[in-house]
Amino acid sequence: MLTQRVTIIKVQVQITAEMGSPAHHLLSLLLSSSLLPLTPVPGSGHLEVPASTSPVHDNMWINNQSSRDDFILLGFSDRPWLETPLFIIFLVAYTFALFGNVSIILVSRLDPQLDSPMYFFVSNLSLLDLCYTTSTVPQMLVNLRGPEKTISYGGCVAQLYIFLALGSTECILLAIMALDRYTAVCKPLHYPIIMSHRRCIHMATGTWISGFANSLVQSTLTVVVPRCGHRVVDHFFCEVPALLKLACADTHVNEAELNVLGALLLLVPLTLILGTYVLIARAVMRIRSAESRWKAFNTCASHLLVVSLFYFTAISMYVQPPSSYSHDRGKIMALFYGIVTPTLNPFIYTLRNKDVKAALGRALTKEFWVKTG
Repeated sequence: MLTQRVTIIKVQVQITAEMGSPAHHLLSLLLSSSLLPLTPVPGSGHLEVPASTSPVHDNMWINNQSSRDDFILLGFSDRPWLETPLFIIFLVAYTFALFGNVSIILVSRLDPQLDSPMYFFVSNLSLLDLCYTTSTVPQMLVNLRGPEKTISYGGCVAQLYIFLALGSTECILLAIMALDRYTAVCKPLHYPIIMSHRRCIHMATGTWISGFANSLVQSTLTVVVPRCGHRVVDHFFCEVPALLKLACADTHVNEAELNVLGALLLLVPLTLILGTYVLIARAVMRIRSAESRWKAFNTCASHLLVVSLFYFTAISMYVQPPSSYSHDRGKIMALFYGIVTPTLNPFIYTLRNKDVKAALGRALTKEFWVKTG
C-alpha cells in the first residue's frame, strides 16, 4: 500500500566514524550513490532518505515516469482490486453520458416543438455535461487499465482549468434555468418577451464567459503554489483541493481566496435558486387546475433534482479549507459531481418530461429526418 503522508524516512546510522575507517567508507559510498541519495542531518546522527526512493515507491515513482514534470495520479492504486470493476463502471457511465447528452442536444436543436428557452438551456446543460465528463473520464480509464498512473504537467493544468470552468459555468447555468422556470410559472403572459431568443443567447454566453473567467483565477492561484517537487496527487484527476495538499508553503491566503470565490459561485446561485423556488411554489399552489399544477411541479422537480445532485456535493468539496480535505471523501464526492450527475442529467429530464420523450420518439422515425433534412 502506498503511503503518501510519509515524506521522510530516517535511517538510524551513526556518522561519528573516524576518517579512513571502514564505516566512513561505507557512509561515503551511500551518500554518493545515485540509487540511495542520503543526506546527513547536522547534529542528529541520522541520515535522511527521501520517501520517493524507498522500495514502496520505486515502481511508480521511477520506472513509470516519462518526465520529471509529470504528476502521478494515485487514484485507487491503494486498492488495486477495485480498478477493473471501476474501469467497467466508468466506461459504461461515460457511454451513457455521451449517448444521453448528445441525444438531448440533437433533439432540442432539430425538433421544432422543443424550440423554447427551457430546452435551449437544457441543451446548454447537456453540452456542458458532455465536456465535463470528457475532461476527466478518458484519463481515468487510461490510468485504471494501464501500468502508468501519470498525467503531464500541461495536461494536469489543462484538466484543472477546463474542469473548474465547466463546473463554474454549471453553477450559474442552473440559476438561470431556475429564473426561466420562475418566469414561465409566475409571469406566463410576459414570458415570451422576458425570455426572448436573443436574451437567452446573451445569458448563455455570459454564463460560459463567467465560468471560464472564474476558472482562470482559481486555477492560477492553485498552480502558482510552490510544491517543492511533490508530484504524487492522491486523486484520479487534477482538482484544486488535491493539488493544494502538495503545497510546501503556507496556503492560508490561497485557501481564503478560493473559499471566497467558491462561496460566491456556489452559495449565491444556490440561494437564488432556493428563493426562486419558494416563489414558484407559492404561485403553483394558487393554480386551480390540478393538471396544470402537476405539470408545473413536474417540470420544476427535474431541475431541483439536478440542482441537489450537483450543488451539495460540490459545496462539500469547495466550501471548506483544503487542509481539512479528506482523500477518500473527496474521491467519492468528485465521482458524484464529475461522473454520476452528468450521466443522470439527460435521463432525469427525459424520463420525467413527456415533451422530450415524445421528441425522442419522433426522432427515431424516418418522417422526422425527412422533414428536418
